Amino acid sequence: MLIRKDRAMLAITILLDVAFHGGRQSTVSAADLAERLGLARRGMEPLLQALSRAGLLESVRGPRGGYRLGRPRRDIKLSEIVVVAGGEEPDAVDGPRGALLEKVVEPLWLRLEMSTQGVLAGMTLDDLLRQAGAAGLQRPDAEPITFAI
Repeated sequence: MLIRKDRAMLAITILLDVAFHGGRQSTVSAADLAERLGLARRGMEPLLQALSRAGLLESVRGPRGGYRLGRPRRDIKLSEIVVVAGGEEPDAVDGPRGALLEKVVEPLWLRLEMSTQGVLAGMTLDDLLRQAGAAGLQRPDAEPITFAI
């Protein structure tokens, strides 16, 4: 299974956004996520649910609900995110065939996939947050806790 670039990039971006704006303590609403990413909230919901089922995100209900990281960011490998985003792809029954495909192209694809998975397995959300800081992006300050009676 080669990486489905659009879903994989979106899943990594979603988790990075949650880590950047909320982490494990604060929640990030789906509406805020959708606004920052320039996407329709409805279109992101299936991916948010898949990431939650996999334990990468935690869904919090209620008026201050939203999503937060399901585990510490240093423990979330990019390869895990891509696997969840890829989902199950049906086997192509009517795809191309032939000796060149079988002997040359498929082994090439396997090497590419193994190389890509190796890079993704060696990186975490924490690595991406450090890159965001090096690029000059400032994480928002946490809101002070206020109590109203």
